[in-house]
Amino acid sequence: MIEHNFKKNFGQNFISDKNLLLTIVDDAGIVSEDEVLEIGAGAGSLTQALSQRAKKVVSYEIDKELEDKLTALNLKNVEFCFADIMKVEVSQLEKKFQGNYKLVANLPYYITSPIIFKFLSQSTKLTSLTIMVQKEVAQRIVANYGSKDYGVLSIMVQFFGEAKLTRNVSRNLFYPRPNVDSAIVHIKIKEKFVDIDKQSFFAFVQTCFSMRRKTLKNNLLKEEKYKTKLQSLSEEQLLKRAEDFSLEQLITIYKLLNG
Repeated sequence: MIEHNFKKNFGQNFISDKNLLLTIVDDAGIVSEDEVLEIGAGAGSLTQALSQRAKKVVSYEIDKELEDKLTALNLKNVEFCFADIMKVEVSQLEKKFQGNYKLVANLPYYITSPIIFKFLSQSTKLTSLTIMVQKEVAQRIVANYGSKDYGVLSIMVQFFGEAKLTRNVSRNLFYPRPNVDSAIVHIKIKEKFVDIDKQSFFAFVQTCFSMRRKTLKNNLLKEEKYKTKLQSLSEEQLLKRAEDFSLEQLITIYKLLNG
């Protein structure tokens, strides 16, 4: 493992197991013609594994202290970019790829949801995300309605694609060792609801889940524009909680209230 001043504010936990690196590449389905976006190069161990399989890798790293170490790897088909990915426009980033691309990342907790929302809602070329995240976040990503883990993140992912938890990962395979276990999630992008305004729908979903223990009616009454339209819903719908509705059911309710 390289010598480095690990920064808690960047959530830095580097992968120390070679077999895990190959597993991530396999779960991402990387083949020789693929272009890959990596978020968080870290020590470059996953970057190297990706570069050996993919046609091209564009790797973003926020910690500029790693620049000399990463460029010294001399990976011919890798372009390192030292910037905060959350401050980079997706449309500009995608100009680095000739066609479609796959996203692969080992994501710290604090940036997981923002990254997923950013790329699912803004990308025009992304075909899949394969991300290693905290186990509890992975469970939220793949949760179905009726589950305690089901929420805005689950719905967002289902809206844009299909998610699968491919494997759990022990905390012992990282350095420094984190306090929690992780899991790998693969999300395959599928256009399913192209007729719905994404921003408007997710504002609606966030309202529905604003207070998890309250009924759909109580949450929607907070929005002035919905107060006069709730009569279009049944009493049974109004008295349920948001977590009891599938994505398709929430879309139906959204259309009734925004038609």
